Amino acid sequence: MTKMGLQVHKERNLHRVFTEVKGTIMQRLRSSSSSDVNLGPSDNPHARPTDFDFLAVIGKGTFGKVLLAKRKCDGTFYAVKVLQKKIILKKKEQKNIMAERNVLLKSLKHPFLVGLHYSFQTPEKLYFVLDYVNGGELFFHLQRERCFPEPRARFYTAEVASAIGYLHSLNIVYRDLKPENILLDSVGHVVLTDFGLCKEGIEPESTTSTFCGTPEYLAPEVLKKQPYDRTVDWWCLGVVLYEMLYGLPPFYSRDVSEMYDSILHKPLSLPGGKSPAACELLRGLLQKDPHRRLGAIADFLEVKNQPFFSSINWDDLYHKRITPPYNPNVKGPADTQNIDPEFTREVVSSSVGCTPELTSSLAASSSNAFMGFSYVQSDDNFL
Repeated sequence: MTKMGLQVHKERNLHRVFTEVKGTIMQRLRSSSSSDVNLGPSDNPHARPTDFDFLAVIGKGTFGKVLLAKRKCDGTFYAVKVLQKKIILKKKEQKNIMAERNVLLKSLKHPFLVGLHYSFQTPEKLYFVLDYVNGGELFFHLQRERCFPEPRARFYTAEVASAIGYLHSLNIVYRDLKPENILLDSVGHVVLTDFGLCKEGIEPESTTSTFCGTPEYLAPEVLKKQPYDRTVDWWCLGVVLYEMLYGLPPFYSRDVSEMYDSILHKPLSLPGGKSPAACELLRGLLQKDPHRRLGAIADFLEVKNQPFFSSINWDDLYHKRITPPYNPNVKGPADTQNIDPEFTREVVSSSVGCTPELTSSLAASSSNAFMGFSYVQSDDNFL
């Protein structure tokens, strides 16, 4: 990673922490206590951490880590997201965690959304057993290559747009689209991951108002703390496309306040060298007025009909019949060469694979808060 890329990466992590903290504070002000959420009985009492060998850290977040894990009974590799109940309870985020699980359950039917195989819990932790997608984050590849040629950017943008359109068809707004949440699979297709900020139940005319997201990708209406709708995702798609073509988000600044002011007031700058179709799409997606933004009327249909995508056969795209423009050259199901060394260098904690005794005070306080979290995919034999 270049020095500038590393600096931007560090700054973006700081910005993300700032936004997460601000979002949590605002959510606390808006919502009542969620510690009494009852989510039904457990469906998978037999699954446990000791079913796996945990091999490497491949991601980190506010509530825990994502680890590469090998299931002992059959040698299958998974990405296991391990979340700390103590932190979730402290931040009163039970509802959001269950929303993420609900979206994962629905995402199994789309080729560009990460799949949940099953979930289970111990007294101290929650476990999502997910597809291991090892082609690397789009962010990781962008940092190495700085920017992508238009055909490559078009391919990724089309697959992401397809995934976003599917979520919208289920009345789900994603709200956190960024290169860090876009993975490449072993042959180079897109896989959208991390549904922690998804909002369910947002119908075409509905709005929500929670301040959340990552600073560089926040839509103007979110910054203004106005009610917003699903068009926030199309704004974010525009930011990601711009970043793929030009190397940085359109309004990026090391000064967060200055960046916010630019998002709200600065005209979009489109340096030369890009096709008219690409510029037209960027202007449509990065329209500051959400009512005039591309996708405001017919959602995904408006986006897919743009001239920029005229060479895309959307049916072939959906069925993965289009050869990806870049192959990550994955060497096997446990390959981590495309995972950021920032994660893989970290030592896997021995506590991750333990099944603690039911003696802690945490077990008593959280016994009802996460009921119903456990889940088994019906067409697999996991027990």
